[in-house]
Amino acid sequence: MKRLAFLVGLVAAALCVSLASANDWPNRQVRIVNTFAVGGAADVLARIVAEHLSTAFGHQFFVETRAGAAGSIGVQTVIAAPPDGYNFVITNLSLLALLPISNPKLGFDPRRDLSNIAYIAGTPIVLSVNPSRGFKTLDNFLDYARSSPKPMTYSSSGVGSNGHLLAETFAFKTGIKVEHVPYKGASQGLTDLVGGHIDFSAQTVASTSGQLRGGGLAGLAVTTSERLPDYPDIPTFKELGHPELVSTTWFSLSGPAGLPKDIVDKVNREVVRAMEKPEVQERLRRDGMIALPMSAEEFGRFVNEEAARYKPAIERAGLVGK
Repeated sequence: MKRLAFLVGLVAAALCVSLASANDWPNRQVRIVNTFAVGGAADVLARIVAEHLSTAFGHQFFVETRAGAAGSIGVQTVIAAPPDGYNFVITNLSLLALLPISNPKLGFDPRRDLSNIAYIAGTPIVLSVNPSRGFKTLDNFLDYARSSPKPMTYSSSGVGSNGHLLAETFAFKTGIKVEHVPYKGASQGLTDLVGGHIDFSAQTVASTSGQLRGGGLAGLAVTTSERLPDYPDIPTFKELGHPELVSTTWFSLSGPAGLPKDIVDKVNREVVRAMEKPEVQERLRRDGMIALPMSAEEFGRFVNEEAARYKPAIERAGLVGK
């Protein structure tokens, strides 16, 4: 009985410390790890969120970039951190729903090892090409690809990313041969596309928007269900006869498993408020991004639904174990 009373006392003490820590949080600067290259959609959203949270909570939230391995390197640094609310990580569709299916040796389980806090925003994928190639429509591109003796090379944000899955599914459906050239981030792949070193790109509108607006790249199709208001000349895959390619690459905020619910709920509320600001909404619209307000619980269910939705496509495209 004495031993049981001692153990109960220890648990109670730990709970009190945890509650005190949550009530006092934050009392120093907070790290948000950006898991992708500087300049991409994840980086832009990380800085929008960090700026708002710094103001909302009165302590600096700073962004630290740790790119590589399709984002898993950055995720694992946060998984290893204590669940005290001072380490967060930018996650996305690939990290939470796609990679755990395509890569059984990923090294972490997002349901077990992370506290998934908030949906930030989503952006569609655009199939873009160098205008100098003369592809005016998706059919032009397909005619060339089918007659080419060599596979069409393309960039994405990495093995197992949504762009990778989209391009492989598109190739499977249309009967063209493609070769994936993975990059650590969007900007490197887009630079090589502008330079004529690869044939096309399957990356987010947010990452490609600068080149699309400036004329450095031309968009042949986008994965939205309807045309984007800021890119009315880019048709959707759906209207071109490929409804299975309606897709959004979404980004989110996560932390280590075991984060106090009070901290999770506070951060979730402020992320939603950040995305609702008029100036942020304008920035998102310009980059083809859409924010969806969700509670932490709703976001957890959403992640599970996305994993179930994409699993058949990942298996069909032969990406398991890639």
